[in-house]
Amino acid sequence: MTSRKQSPKPGPGNRPPSGPQGPRRGSARGPGGPKRGNRGGDDSYVYGFHVVFAALANPERTPKRLLLTRSAETEMMREGYSLPENVRIEPEIMAGDEITDILPPGAVHQGIALKASPLPELTVDEACYGARAVLVLDQVTDPHNFGAILRSAAVFGATGLVTTERNSPPLGGVLAKAASGALEKVKIAKVPNLVRAIEEMKKMGFEIIGLDGEGEHTLPQMETGPKVALVLGAEGAGLRRLTREHCDLLARLPASGDMKSLNVSNAAAVALYELFRRTL
Repeated sequence: MTSRKQSPKPGPGNRPPSGPQGPRRGSARGPGGPKRGNRGGDDSYVYGFHVVFAALANPERTPKRLLLTRSAETEMMREGYSLPENVRIEPEIMAGDEITDILPPGAVHQGIALKASPLPELTVDEACYGARAVLVLDQVTDPHNFGAILRSAAVFGATGLVTTERNSPPLGGVLAKAASGALEKVKIAKVPNLVRAIEEMKKMGFEIIGLDGEGEHTLPQMETGPKVALVLGAEGAGLRRLTREHCDLLARLPASGDMKSLNVSNAAAVALYELFRRTL
């Protein structure tokens, strides 16, 4: 069984290892440097300080290329970021626009980017093993929402997440940035059949609660078991019919006034906090 360890917070340490001549200098014009006009960008990179160091601390990632600007290198030293002891990679020093050329359009990289191996593919059992709370996402497609949900899951102790193979975003740089390091902390299983995965979770002892505006009771009113799988539907469309039918219970969030619904990532945060506070 594959299991993933919590990523330790990078502590103060020495300057990242560099060769005898210092970190290798990349060039947009030289061999091995980024190419100008790369409009699509490379989504195998993650970027931003929190995201990069969370990925470096994840033993299930293999770092392949670490890009830094001089100002980012200085910031690393000032904030006490250092490479984990078991990571051996020579940072490449580049200009900020050279890093920008490598990444997808709009990537806010803070002068640091990491190319690493993808996360392992997990089964439902592997993603949910040992968890008291997990999330099930029914075709949530927006990477920013997905990433924000992961961040809430990490904060409120939901250690596993199950989602669809189709109609879900790649676990790449945009999603990782929105998750702010949580992509490395929450175990994710992508499945071809969500209903079958829900039935498998039931056999593992999870109570399946679908979050739906038409739920008979609000989530705070409901008694829940010791292991809960919270199911959230796609932006706008909500839960699909078959997904709803295979939930044990449907719950809604309490609301007042004319506004009755939340963005899916906000709804996930509120619902996860409600589950989390019951264990305090």
